[in-house]
Amino acid sequence: MTKLIVAKFGGSALGPNGEFIPKIIQRIEKLKINSKVIAVFSAPLTIHDEKKRSLTDIVLEQGRNAENGKKPSLDIVKSTYQKILEKVDENNKENCKKTIDYHLEKAQSALDDAYNNKEFANEVRSKALAFSGEILMSHVMNHILRSNGIKAEAVKFDDWPIITDKNIEFTNFLTAESREEMGKTVDLVENNEVVTIGGFIGKTIDNIITTYERGGSDRTAADLGILFHKKYETSIDFEKDSSVVSADPKIVDSNLREINQLSYNEARLAGMFGMKILDPIAIKEIVENGVDIPITITNMKSPEKITTIKRNLEEQKGHPIKIVTGKENCAIFRIETSAIQKLLTSLEKDKHYSEFIILSPFTKDGIEFSRILFLDGEYVKRNEKYLLAFDSLATITYSRGAITLIGDEMRRVQQVESRTSAKIGESGLNILNMDAQEETSRIVIVVEDTHDNIAKAIKAIHQEISNINFE
Repeated sequence: MTKLIVAKFGGSALGPNGEFIPKIIQRIEKLKINSKVIAVFSAPLTIHDEKKRSLTDIVLEQGRNAENGKKPSLDIVKSTYQKILEKVDENNKENCKKTIDYHLEKAQSALDDAYNNKEFANEVRSKALAFSGEILMSHVMNHILRSNGIKAEAVKFDDWPIITDKNIEFTNFLTAESREEMGKTVDLVENNEVVTIGGFIGKTIDNIITTYERGGSDRTAADLGILFHKKYETSIDFEKDSSVVSADPKIVDSNLREINQLSYNEARLAGMFGMKILDPIAIKEIVENGVDIPITITNMKSPEKITTIKRNLEEQKGHPIKIVTGKENCAIFRIETSAIQKLLTSLEKDKHYSEFIILSPFTKDGIEFSRILFLDGEYVKRNEKYLLAFDSLATITYSRGAITLIGDEMRRVQQVESRTSAKIGESGLNILNMDAQEETSRIVIVVEDTHDNIAKAIKAIHQEISNINFE
């Protein structure tokens, strides 16, 4: 069976103004030696006001300007692509320039609609983002690959293989419908060394452009893996600007451990609780489709440094507590236990939302309440009326943070809960809730999300687990 690698390159992998594209070319040259390659691209980064910013954020800002009656502009976006265009050779430059102009005209048209209608949402929002970001970047990268002697082709939106439901801004992948629409992409894979495609973007059966949530390019890579795994010996490679380590290096600067392997469960939990390894929904979709695809996280700066992610690990190596991570801006929702099942069913069926965990219940005035820790406080704020409608006694508390210890083999560590909670106490932080998953693959510690509480707790716990003798 022919090998296929679905390689995802995010904005940080591309670098500001495409600075790291030569590295990407090197990686693709290596990947294609023994495999077909589908390369998934995010929107590039730019430098604006001396800060690194994603073009996605730039376009979202222009969309908000349009809503508020300010004329939207794509000047920053155009300037970024002009700089990236310099990496295209003379044989491909004119066609690439036409491609950039064509897509940005579509994006500008969407922003103009937002300005005229004073609304930047749904298909207008998706069009502006898609044609200024991921779709355009995949076409530009196609020209750059060709400039480097690689036989490549980009997937056109008319032939898009990622079919989704009609939840336009936070859409959901439809496997069966996508399989029916993947024929053109299969042909491209068969006839080229590399096929480029934009991440984050889907479309409905009716050709309406949809988008995943932020970070959704990881889901695109996972979805393509799901679609192609029966036809090719498929693997997924997430190309990152750093390797996976035991905590966020921006917070912890000592005793960091390289993480060589993770289970699907560990990787999903790490993503849910704030570690930017990959989108947890990407893992969730692979699991729900019953697919077992090998996944690697590759450090582009040092490609020999990889983390392997598998459904099940034959042998767990290294420290059993693999990752300490933290999530800011959480919210706790309290609801009568008698009403929780109706809410959970609705969240799954109507909202397709799963970024929460259920904490231990408590009893007040003879009534048992359940606690739900939502990992995105902004989601809760946007949906307050919907959530509170399920129970007249329901309450919400914002400004909560979750520190999480992750490792399927934590049961090998004695007294880990008591040791870590004591360490947090020594740091002067008040633990509001501590919850251990039954199979001990995670411990969640809830604290108040103020000042640098989350960072302090991560540092304290990581230092403590570094001292644990687990042999």
